[in-house]
Amino acid sequence: MTTLYVDRKNIHIKLDSNALAFYVNGEKEGTAPIHSLKRVIIVGNATIETNVLHKLAEENVSVVFLTGKNLKFAGMLHGELHNNALVRIKQYENNNPIFQLTFSKKLVIEKINNQINLINYLKEEKNNLREDAIKAISALQEIQNKVENEKIDIEKLRGYEGGASAVFFSFYTKTFPESLGFTHRNRRPPKDPVNAMLSLCYTILHYECVREIEMIGLDPCIGFYHAFEYGRESLACDFVEKYRYSAEKFVWETFRTRKIIGNDFIMEENSGCYLKKSGRAKFYPLAEEWRKEIRPKIRDDITNFARSLTNEKDIIYT
Repeated sequence: MTTLYVDRKNIHIKLDSNALAFYVNGEKEGTAPIHSLKRVIIVGNATIETNVLHKLAEENVSVVFLTGKNLKFAGMLHGELHNNALVRIKQYENNNPIFQLTFSKKLVIEKINNQINLINYLKEEKNNLREDAIKAISALQEIQNKVENEKIDIEKLRGYEGGASAVFFSFYTKTFPESLGFTHRNRRPPKDPVNAMLSLCYTILHYECVREIEMIGLDPCIGFYHAFEYGRESLACDFVEKYRYSAEKFVWETFRTRKIIGNDFIMEENSGCYLKKSGRAKFYPLAEEWRKEIRPKIRDDITNFARSLTNEKDIIYT
């Protein structure tokens, strides 16, 4: 086990030697050994004794807190982080227009390439959309060519990236059944099951990136493609762009195989569309399998980026 999800009302979490113990109404309902954990995700209202948090921090187990209804991020607890200050110094030194543009062009080119690869994959699964797929790929290749060969600034690059996303989603929406009501990308709040799943998976990606960035010693708030914005982990936003395709493929496969269906969601006027508790119970193990696949790629990518800043091959995780 690497990730433990705790999603039950009025649960009380205590420390039992080297394990977490779970109590409901004073009755012990189970335990989880801490040595097998990398992260604990607490959903909604739970009571956690302080010595539990101390032990998890000591064992370098990350604790993520999510709201109970729509699984919005509420906070994160880490143990000891990386002590290599040189990584951050080099990150700050490279926060200049030349490096920003070089980094950002590579990022956008990779993102568009991933979109093309995903459309090619979907094209083989949806034969009735082959012509639409070919047109979308051609449009994306044209944008990619402009990014690679034109002399552009960061703002024009963002425009091209936004145009590529519009092309991608114009095709992607066609691959889902009409019954799901997915006609375009929307959020805050999402208005249909597919958008709800996409938002949730993008959030998971974001905080996977935040964790790996912090563990290697980088500053998650100082990005290069995403401008500085108070309270935003802009560097994590940068890396998320490269892995959105993975979330989009996971969401598509999950609906295609009917492991999660429209009836697993509920729609509320103010809160938008979100997974019911029974839907969340289905989602957690599926999401963990997906995260196991994508997590090493994110870690390697961020580690290599840190090494490129410092020219130190021996940078390792704590």
